[in-house]
Amino acid sequence: MTPSPTACDAPGPGGAPAPDVDVVCLGESMVTFLPRRPGRLADVPSFDRAIGGAESNVACTLARTGHTARWISRVGADGFGDHLLAAIADCGVDVSHVRRDPRRPTGIYFRTAGDRATDAHEVAYYRAGSAASAMSAATVDPAAAGSGRVLHLSGITAALSADCLGLMRALTARRPGRPLVSFDVNHRPGLWRDPADARVLLDLARGADLVFVGEDEAADAWGLTGGPDAVRAALPEPATLVVKRGAAGAVAYDRHGGRHAEPAPRVDVVAAVGAGDAFAAGYLSATLRGLPVPARLRYGHLWAAAVLTVPGDLAKPPARGHADRLAALDDAAWGTLHLGPGWTHDTAVGERAVEEVRTP
Repeated sequence: MTPSPTACDAPGPGGAPAPDVDVVCLGESMVTFLPRRPGRLADVPSFDRAIGGAESNVACTLARTGHTARWISRVGADGFGDHLLAAIADCGVDVSHVRRDPRRPTGIYFRTAGDRATDAHEVAYYRAGSAASAMSAATVDPAAAGSGRVLHLSGITAALSADCLGLMRALTARRPGRPLVSFDVNHRPGLWRDPADARVLLDLARGADLVFVGEDEAADAWGLTGGPDAVRAALPEPATLVVKRGAAGAVAYDRHGGRHAEPAPRVDVVAAVGAGDAFAAGYLSATLRGLPVPARLRYGHLWAAAVLTVPGDLAKPPARGHADRLAALDDAAWGTLHLGPGWTHDTAVGERAVEEVRTP
């Protein structure tokens, strides 16, 4: 695939210093407790511990595939904070700019394994007053936030506190020398006291260079029900807008008026949580490599498929060579691609997937 230039390929204007890392991800991460068996939270007797956080998920996934990533946040001076720092650093992410808060705890949450879109899905958050909610424009080093080729943010941070919202406004303000700002809307209705408050996410998205939003999110948060084109009409400012449509695929709009749609491969879904973060990571990886927009969408789909086929929020993405082969399939072969559990780490499964789509 022929590379195409992007905003993050060029040096920043205004004599900005050279970036230290590929991507900086800023936001809250929490310790996650996953049930050991299906059922309501009230009925599940035991849980496995994991980590969860939209921005740290993106950082971990990118680091696992050879990109340099930095995570900026705050965690408590407690055991859960120790666990988060160790687990995220173990993925290869730089955590040197994470601050410890001796007065506020690390957030935790419990969830069931089902899809968020179903009535059976339950999440119990214990994040009010967390260390991360104390992030603000005064407590985050702007030089560290701007030290990557890309700064990746999400709308979850904006909902944590008034100070966090102020920080997000500062980071999405257009100014000379800033990195490419990537913003995943990540609308979480349970985090907003008044549903109308979520419209602030539209303002934040307008300040970003690259925006990810689900078609369903745009409808729930902003009342946009006319499909991807209606979302673009409401968000003309970002140079790139990616509208995710679940199993139907995704559509990307570029700064030149281009519209690129890519269907998603068929996936045997184990759990849907974390797929959006993986999609963003795959798209960003391909962007950092200078690949064309259609290929970026396919990488997003492939990395989302890696998470969809495991029970947790994080999954090992496919090896770059294997992802390159799948992303290079012609349209007919891509349309018959079918991915199931084990496809990313089992070479035989992966190669069989390629062979099956090439065989009539």
